[in-house]
Amino acid sequence: MRDTTQAQLLKAGLDPDEVQRIVANALREDLGPDRLDVTSVATIPETQVDTADLIAREAGVVAGLAVAELVFELAGPGAEVTVHAHDGDTVARGDVLATITGPTRTLLSAERTALNLLCRMSGVATHTRRWVEQLAGTKALVLDTRKTTPGLRPLEKYAVRAAGGTNKRMGLYDVAMIKDNHKLAAGSITAAYDLVRANFPDVPVQVEVTTLAEAQEAVTAGATFLLCDNMSPQLLREVVTAVGDRAELEATGGLTLQVAAEYAATGVDYLSVGALTHSSPIVDIALDLRARK
Repeated sequence: MRDTTQAQLLKAGLDPDEVQRIVANALREDLGPDRLDVTSVATIPETQVDTADLIAREAGVVAGLAVAELVFELAGPGAEVTVHAHDGDTVARGDVLATITGPTRTLLSAERTALNLLCRMSGVATHTRRWVEQLAGTKALVLDTRKTTPGLRPLEKYAVRAAGGTNKRMGLYDVAMIKDNHKLAAGSITAAYDLVRANFPDVPVQVEVTTLAEAQEAVTAGATFLLCDNMSPQLLREVVTAVGDRAELEATGGLTLQVAAEYAATGVDYLSVGALTHSSPIVDIALDLRARK
C-alpha cells in the first residue's frame, strides 16, 4: 500500500490493514485463485496503457474514493490515480470523480471491484445525507446500526460518517446493549444491567426500553443511554420529560424520513436507522476508458 493511500485511510478513521484485507478478498472473489481476467488477457496486449475516468451517472454523495484507489493499486502495478472529488462531496451526473492511468488490463480487472465498493459506500452516504438534512435545526443526530453487509461494516460505517451521520457501536464487543431477549434471560432490566456492570465495569451500557416504566427502571438501575423502541411520539415525549435529564435517549424502530422531524421534535438525542446500511440503493458510478488517440 502506498504511503499516500495509507494516510488517506487513516485520516478517514479507517484501519489500513483492515481495508486492505477487504479489498484483497473482493479482488480474489472476482479474479479467482489465479488472479485472472480471461477477457482482458485475451483481448488486450500486456503492454497497452490507457486512461479511464470514474464518472457519476447520477447525483449523490460520494464516499470511498481512497478505497477505490486501493483497488487499482492492489490489482496490479503501474496504475496512477488522480482524485477530483472528496468523500462527503455532493456530485452531479457527469462529474468526473477520479482519473486512472495505467496498464489497460489492470484498469479493467479492477473496474468491477472498485465500483462495487465505491457505489455501495456512496449509496450509504447519499441516504445518510438525506437524514442529516431532515434533522437539521434539531438536536437529534442520526445513528447507524449493526445491520451491515457482512465483511463491509467498517466501510459502510465510514460512509455514514462521511455524510455527516454518527456511528453507534461497531459490534458486540465495544458496547453492551441490553435488549428484550437479555431482559428475559436475566429476569429483568435491573438484573441484566447489574450483571453487565459486574462483569464488564468499563464497557458502556445501553438499555432497550418499550414503556415509560421500563425507562424509569433502567435509569434507576444506573443506565445513562436508553433505546426507546417502537414508541409513539407522544410516549417519547413522556419519556423525555421523565428521564431525559438523566440519560441520552434514542428513538428506534421503523423510522422513516417522512416522520423524522416529528420524532426529532420530541426532544430525543438520536434517531437510529438501520436502513442507512441495510437498504440504501447504490449511487450509479461508471468507469469509462478514454478514446485512444
